[in-house]
Amino acid sequence: MPHSLPTSPSTVHADTPGAKSSPPEIAALVGYLEYDTQPAIVLDPEYRILAANSAYQKQFGIAGQPHVGRRCYQVSHHYEVPCDLAGEHCPMKQAAATGSADRVLHVHHTPRGQEHVDVELRPIFDARRQIIAYVERLSTVRSASARPDADGLVGRAPAFNEAISKLHRVATSMLPVLLLGESGTGKELFAHALHAASPRANRPFVVVDCSGITETLFESELFGYEKGSFTGASARKPGLVETAQGGTLFLDEIGDVPLAMQVKLLRLIETGAFRRVGGVETQRADFRLVAATHKPLEQMLADGQFRSDLYFRISAFPIRLPALRERAEDIPLLAAAMLRRIASTRGADARATSVATSIAPEALALLCAYAWPGNIRELRNVLERANLLADHGVIRAEHLPDAIRTPVAPPPSQAPATPAVFARGKLSDAELARVAAGFSGSRSELAAHLGISERTLYRRLKSLGSA
Repeated sequence: MPHSLPTSPSTVHADTPGAKSSPPEIAALVGYLEYDTQPAIVLDPEYRILAANSAYQKQFGIAGQPHVGRRCYQVSHHYEVPCDLAGEHCPMKQAAATGSADRVLHVHHTPRGQEHVDVELRPIFDARRQIIAYVERLSTVRSASARPDADGLVGRAPAFNEAISKLHRVATSMLPVLLLGESGTGKELFAHALHAASPRANRPFVVVDCSGITETLFESELFGYEKGSFTGASARKPGLVETAQGGTLFLDEIGDVPLAMQVKLLRLIETGAFRRVGGVETQRADFRLVAATHKPLEQMLADGQFRSDLYFRISAFPIRLPALRERAEDIPLLAAAMLRRIASTRGADARATSVATSIAPEALALLCAYAWPGNIRELRNVLERANLLADHGVIRAEHLPDAIRTPVAPPPSQAPATPAVFARGKLSDAELARVAAGFSGSRSELAAHLGISERTLYRRLKSLGSA
């Protein structure tokens, strides 16, 4: 017999037309979820939504578009096939295979546009240990955006989402976080997003540029000093540790901390105490530690350039940030976001004669094909320069640096045997349709053949009506 949630103005009932009847064993669970403050839905093993609580309706519901009876992938992704067939990780497939919970970060369609959503799915068993339903809890991730009009972190590529998922999980804890990645990958932005998602968001976020402080000044900058402690110390000065009290201390480029100072930094982290330079009173420190480096710390350990005890203290939860070439499908989104930010900045400048608002297709293809050794920082600099040269509001190929317009071809032994340029926007719809029609393997094999992700391939094929 079909069941429904307790009466509520925003509740979707399980007896909505088109909904599949669900086993009576689930009724108590559905009633319980109605009083859960976190958005949740109940799914049958065929991906159909059996019920949605009020919190889900409030956050994800769209007037006139019932969820119950529809399949989850239709609502969340606007797909016509399950996520795994569209190149996504499917938590239901994983939970069905393992008989345990699964968690993943996806980009969902919501009333506010596309958003990052943390999805946790748990199987529900009957008395015979058969899966009869699934409970899916959803939480919007505010630390990143999949839209170009947002500030902060922007992206939707799998490598980017993996880093955001880890950030979202660790944000509410006090574990020290170590951000690893090449220069220009946005480590300070990630650190700030981590702070903003933490319980300390309303307290200070203090950046310590470890590469910009000399060894002689490191201690006084970090711990502060007392009046008269050295020549020029005319008054007491609080250090950066004191300034971060109750908040987050971000040690950027921690690999550059001199060995002599690593001992004092380790003592600060272990004891939570310090003394100002020239002082005798012990001060208590209260901060959440986030560190970052582009250097190979493990190799530095082996070479004796970095203390192992300090390394294990700061690396309780490492997060590797992807290079831009590892998330090339994000380049159009990142470029659009940067142009909006540039326009916002230059719009207030009376001397600005023009502001670029778009990128010509041939220029965008060149941006997507470039390797970006300087990562996101380099992309921003290129767009800033091109914006000054684009007199008619459109960035074209001739506005880009020579290194991007004339990329160096790889040696023959390293040249890709497949047309990987598809991921960079150079394979036309007609060419894609021709290649797909003549390919005899699976979709995943076709994606590998083209050098792209299966998700990107699915989206392109869907737009051509071939998915």
